[in-house]
Amino acid sequence: MKHSIFIYILTILTSTIYAQETVNQFDNGNKRHGVWKKYFDKTKELRYEGQFEHGKEVDTFKFYTLNTNKSVLSATKVFNDINNKAQVIFLSSKGKLISKGEMNGKLYIGKWIYYHNKSASIMSTEFYNDNGKLQGEKLVFYPDGTIAEKANYKEGKLDGKSIWYAKNGTVLKEFMYENDELNGDCKYYGASGDLEAEGAYRKDVKHGIWNYYENGKLVKTKDHTKRSKNPNKQ
Repeated sequence: MKHSIFIYILTILTSTIYAQETVNQFDNGNKRHGVWKKYFDKTKELRYEGQFEHGKEVDTFKFYTLNTNKSVLSATKVFNDINNKAQVIFLSSKGKLISKGEMNGKLYIGKWIYYHNKSASIMSTEFYNDNGKLQGEKLVFYPDGTIAEKANYKEGKLDGKSIWYAKNGTVLKEFMYENDELNGDCKYYGASGDLEAEGAYRKDVKHGIWNYYENGKLVKTKDHTKRSKNPNKQ
């Protein structure tokens, strides 16, 4: 009986030692294979850990940052078996979810969700094309979930209508973009929803005649051609 227990303990110890020795190994083709762990320079604190299958990341990788000289989980990537795509989450130093989405190598792709700093509420949603550039509609939300902003992107650049909202849902601004520049009709509204100014931009510059209103009535017109590029200045 004692002999059996000794053999059992010896087997466990041998397996443990072997497992430790097989960390950070290469296959015959000099590709990373098996469990890998890396540490921050001159420390025993983990920088990342995960598993490779003949050079390819598989399953779950964990990444860490140093916080008061201790490793804190900052991100996880769950890889699939056929390509470099992974489901990713980013975390704060306190473990709060910051964002989540999909990556292909270092590129953001598909839908990404970002969260408010002090709550679990969604702060924004956006989409990336296969080249890692913003594409389609981006939405921004107030902490209570009401819409704060809508914008559209094409190949990473603002394109089409962008709208800003007050917390009560009132439209505050409507801008038209083309190739990341203000281009087209734009409107400004007051807190009550009354139109305050309207006009057009051409290549980021106010262009032509702009109309200005008070209490819904036209009070002034002004030619803004070649004036300020700042869209927040009326």
